[in-house]
Amino acid sequence: MINYGRVLLGGLVAGVVLNACDYVIGTYIMASDMQRTAQRLNLDPDRLTSSATMMTWMVVDLIYGLLIVWTYAAIRPRLGPGPTTAMTAGIVLFLAITSVVFGFAQMGIFTMDSFIKNAALSLGAAILASLAGGAVYKES
Repeated sequence: MINYGRVLLGGLVAGVVLNACDYVIGTYIMASDMQRTAQRLNLDPDRLTSSATMMTWMVVDLIYGLLIVWTYAAIRPRLGPGPTTAMTAGIVLFLAITSVVFGFAQMGIFTMDSFIKNAALSLGAAILASLAGGAVYKES
């Protein structure tokens, strides 16, 4: 039986880890790529860095963290508890999201070099978040 209280707690932990990773990735590692994309797509740079946009991504990361931990809880009876299963949950959701973003890259919304760099960094973030959230989750 899934312990939904622990899914919530683990999901919040995973979401905080994702938020921290996204802050570092967006502010320092991918900042120039994001600026180039904004210029190429004629996006308003002020809107990209607005409080409303930041809050939206914070909520997205919290939902992503909850989904990772819920997936871990759901597959844990079949694959067993522990970090390998937690990482599996994170990687499954990472692949689902990244396959959609790859479609956007193929449409030209993202350049392939930015997509590859961001995908590699996002994989690391998903693994860290799944390990943190999975460590919090307990069946009872």
